Amino acid sequence: MSEEKKKRTEEKEDVEELREVLGVVSKEVPGLIKGIIGSVFSEEAGRDMGKAAAAFYKELKEAGMPEETAVKMTENYVSVFTSLGDVMTKAVGGKKETKGQEIGEEISRKIKEKLAEKGLTEEEE
Repeated sequence: MSEEKKKRTEEKEDVEELREVLGVVSKEVPGLIKGIIGSVFSEEAGRDMGKAAAAFYKELKEAGMPEETAVKMTENYVSVFTSLGDVMTKAVGGKKETKGQEIGEEISRKIKEKLAEKGLTEEEE
C-alpha cells in the first residue's frame, strides 16, 4: 500500500473512531446531567441542603455574627446551590428549570418568614 493510501485509511479510521466517541458522548452525557439534576432536586437533597444551611447559620451565630448578617450569608449560601441547579437545567434544556425557580422562591419565602418572626424587615436585612 502506498504511503498516501495508508494515510487516507488512517484518517478514515480516525474519523470513524471520532464518530463513535461523539455518538457515545451525545447519548451518555445528557443522561448523566439529568441524573445529577434529579439528585439536586430530590427530596433527600432538599433535606440535606436544609441541614447544611442550618449548620452554616448555626456556625455563623456561634462565631458571634450578627443575626441580620448571618441570615444574609445563609441566603447567599443556599442561593449558590439553587443557582447551580438552574445552570445545569439550562445546560440540558430540561423541563426542571421551573422547578428550580420554584425551589429558590420557596427558600426565599421561608427565610423572609423567619425574619418576620424575629421582627426584622427587609430594610433591616
